[in-house]
This record gives sequence, C-alpha cells and structure tokens, in this order.
Amino acid sequence: TMACASNASHTPIFLLVGLWKGGPPNSLLFLLFLTAYMGAMVGNLTLVLLISWDSRLSTPMYYLLRGLSVIDTGLATVTLPQVLAHLASAQPAIPAIRCLLQFFFFYVFGVTDTLVVAVMAVDRYVAICNPLHYPAVMNQQVCGRLLASCWTVSFIHSLLHVGLLFPLQWTGDNEGVVYLPHFFCDHRPLLKASCSDTKPNELAIFLEGGLLMMGPCILILLSYARIAITISRLPSAAGRKKAFSTCGSHLTMVTFLYGTIIWVYFQPPSQNSQQQDMAAAVMYTAITPLANPFVYSLRNKDVKGAFQRLLVPNRVTS
Repeated sequence: TMACASNASHTPIFLLVGLWKGGPPNSLLFLLFLTAYMGAMVGNLTLVLLISWDSRLSTPMYYLLRGLSVIDTGLATVTLPQVLAHLASAQPAIPAIRCLLQFFFFYVFGVTDTLVVAVMAVDRYVAICNPLHYPAVMNQQVCGRLLASCWTVSFIHSLLHVGLLFPLQWTGDNEGVVYLPHFFCDHRPLLKASCSDTKPNELAIFLEGGLLMMGPCILILLSYARIAITISRLPSAAGRKKAFSTCGSHLTMVTFLYGTIIWVYFQPPSQNSQQQDMAAAVMYTAITPLANPFVYSLRNKDVKGAFQRLLVPNRVTS
C-alpha cells in the first residue's frame, strides 16, 4: 500500500525506477552512458585546456566558450555517474537529501548553461553588428562579470525551487520508499511523486522559470534577427559566408538546448508522456554536454589550429 511518507527532512529513500521498461538491456545502456560521459569530459576539458593554453584563443568568444565547457562538465557529472551507478545496481536507491542536492546542482549547471548561451549570442551580435566597438564593449572583464551574473542568477533560482520542494511529502510504500519514474532527480518526476499540493511549485516553474527562459530566448532571437539583417547587407558573398560561419555552431547548440528544455519543462503535465520526457532528458543531460565541444571545435579553424599546435608544438599553422 502507498501512503504519504514524511518530507525530505525525515529522509525517505527514493528508488529511481529504471530508464525504459522493456527497452535496451542495462549493460548496453551502461556502455552508451559511459561513452557519452567520457566523451563529454574529454571534449570539454580539452576545450578548457586549449583556450587556457593558447594565447590566440584569448578573445571574449573563447573566454565564454571556456565558461560553457566548465558548465557542461559539471552538468554531465551531476547526472551521468549516478545513472551509471544505478544501471550497475539491482536497487537504484538514493536518500532524499542527496536527491534534492542532485536536483539543486543539476538546476545550477543547467540554468547557467542557458544563460551563458544567451550571453554568447549577444557577443556574436556585437562582433558582427558593431565590430568597431567590439573591443570596448566585450572584453574579458565584461565577460567575467557576465559569467558571474549568470552563476548568481542560477544559484538563486535553484535555491528557490529546492526551497519549494523541501517541505513536500512523498507517496511512499510501507518501508517509506518513494518510487521515482526517472533516471535522476528531475523536477517533474519529483512533483509527480509528491502527495502534497504542488501548485506553488507548478506556479514557480511557469512564472519564475518561464521568465528565466523567455528572457534569454528573446535576447537570442533579437540578436540573431539583427545579425541576419547585417549579414544580408554585406556586399560580398565571401563576407556573408564568413560572418555566418562564426554563428553556425552557436545557433546549432541554441536550437538543440532550448528545444529540449521547452519540451520537458514548459508543457502542461498532461501533454507529455513519461517516455518522451525521459528521451528529452537524455538529450539534455548526456547529448548536449557531449555535442557542445565537438560542434564548436569541428567547425572552428582557430580551435583546430590550437589543437595542432598543442600536439605538434613546433609546427607553424596558418
């Protein structure tokens, strides 16, 4: 029988109920998630190393990209090792306090990620639409302050949502075990597992969370609208191609990142199935941190040049 268990301060145990019922075997999922985690760590840490080491990558764009790589490393580390431990375990349980801690840090890294991506759009806008003012407007001091602001806003946002989760009671069995139909402690599954009134939580997601998503979204859309107008007015096709190539990687990641977030968090609960939620969450937690460094490095001559100089120090690269 299921009953209302105590709130998080009395430490119920959350049981993370698998990934997909009747889906791929756990051994295959373990291998896939391990590959994604190792790839994300190697890719992002390589990018951090290259940008820190190579003086030619000391521009604001790369300063922000290094910040994004640090965030992606954190985002992958908050969720994926836990997933691997649970795939290897017969009883994937997690104490409530640790569950809420995972949720807090997942939100901190996840929200900072979306805010930094918006700052990067503004950086591209200034570089393409106001190139003469670019060195004065976007320098490392300004970028440092912007990154610090992103972290601060994200931290306050995450504290608010954890604060709203903490008093909730949970639907548990006789042993106080709460079944969480997900592979990490995410917001929607936690709310669904509660037997308390979650209207304040839902309201906070739509109002405060929505505002926090809409602000950066509008900033990105306005930046790219101005960029598109500026590029279309460039006289030469080569100039247009060069200007757009500096935005292509960023635009790819923006579409991917915001698409999955809006899909998971801003649909009414009745509209999205558990399987769809889980698939989008896999994209967000495993694929985005893995894809970011490769999208940015494979499409970028500066990064490829820095990588060659790191591997072959005496080689002169154009």
